[in-house]
Amino acid sequence: MDMNELCKLYNKRLFQVAYGITRDYYLAQDAVQEALIKAYQKMDTIEDPEKVGAWLSAITTRTAIDIVRKERKLNDRTASNIEIETANIKMDQNVEQEVEMNLLKEQINLAINSLSLDQRKVFLLKINSGLKEREIAKLLKINQNTVKTKIYRVRKQLKDMLMESFSA
Repeated sequence: MDMNELCKLYNKRLFQVAYGITRDYYLAQDAVQEALIKAYQKMDTIEDPEKVGAWLSAITTRTAIDIVRKERKLNDRTASNIEIETANIKMDQNVEQEVEMNLLKEQINLAINSLSLDQRKVFLLKINSGLKEREIAKLLKINQNTVKTKIYRVRKQLKDMLMESFSA
């Protein structure tokens, strides 16, 4: 069976399976894409062509669960880093400076949260975890140049968003 044919036949079903687990449109798309790649790599192991749908659904289910687990870990790390940063505000600042600092942090967090999930992952791994582009690329299994481009674009986008919010 041709992979294009499988994608056309089962894409909607696999997306529904993934969305039921992730409850996120983009994560579900990622899960389906990863599942189809895994399936393509193991196409030669299919014994009964009539059970391809169930086989693909099982791969998609496991892939979606893995993605949800990765997301939880990343979100937990991000939340704890933000809490630590907030706790480190010096209390000897005057009230006006403290209010301004909190407003700035709130604006920055809003800007970061408005990024796509993909952009946010790369950016937070760079900024919060202090990873190098090479390490991020290896961790996310993407090209190092893609990581550099994403970081550049995210920084520019955040700068533009923050400049716009402060000039308003």
